[in-house]
Amino acid sequence: MEAVPTDSSSTSNSDKPRRTRRTRMTGAERRQQLLEIGRTLFAAKGFEGTSVEEIAAKAGVSKPVVYEHFGGKEGLYAVVVDREMRRLLDMVTGSLTAGHPRELLEQAAFALLDYIEEYTDGFRILVRDSPIPQSTGSFASLISDIATQVEDILGKEFKSRGFDPKLAPLYAQALVGMVALTGQWWLEVRRPKKAEVAAHLVNLAWHGLDGLEQKPRLIGHRKS
Repeated sequence: MEAVPTDSSSTSNSDKPRRTRRTRMTGAERRQQLLEIGRTLFAAKGFEGTSVEEIAAKAGVSKPVVYEHFGGKEGLYAVVVDREMRRLLDMVTGSLTAGHPRELLEQAAFALLDYIEEYTDGFRILVRDSPIPQSTGSFASLISDIATQVEDILGKEFKSRGFDPKLAPLYAQALVGMVALTGQWWLEVRRPKKAEVAAHLVNLAWHGLDGLEQKPRLIGHRKS
């Protein structure tokens, strides 16, 4: 039986296995990738529970790449926290557009709940005690910054009703703190629905303010 000659030209180039060329990330793209991976890991495991090795492995790079971009885990964490702090502050302050005080309370409550819903990982990171100093401060200082925005609104409202506007900072801290702590609770339970949570928060805050006494008195025995 005559052997059939092999024609090398009969094998099409398309039949040959092709190597998949990996697209090399730019420095900016790699930095963003590491930030997103770090954000996810810090939210799930906290700062102490996350290692540079794990961050690098998730990104498919070596440890020196993480150090090159952020100087280490601390640097990456600091950037993640600073970004989330600014995002939350921008969302809250940017939401305060209404003229009526009650609607302003609604807008502030919704802004925080929106952030928790849309940026859950970020909120989980913020409410943890940060192990390193942040350029934008702590979560408590962020809440204080938001309260300052509310303070101006309350001050005008107090003055128009004959209350001492110097007490507006105290009430602003109380109101914003109430929303922030409720938000931490809602982060875990996620019920009732966001709009209902906002409505109840505003109900308590607004009707509490509506029945405010100009000179509240203590009814217990302790006076100091």
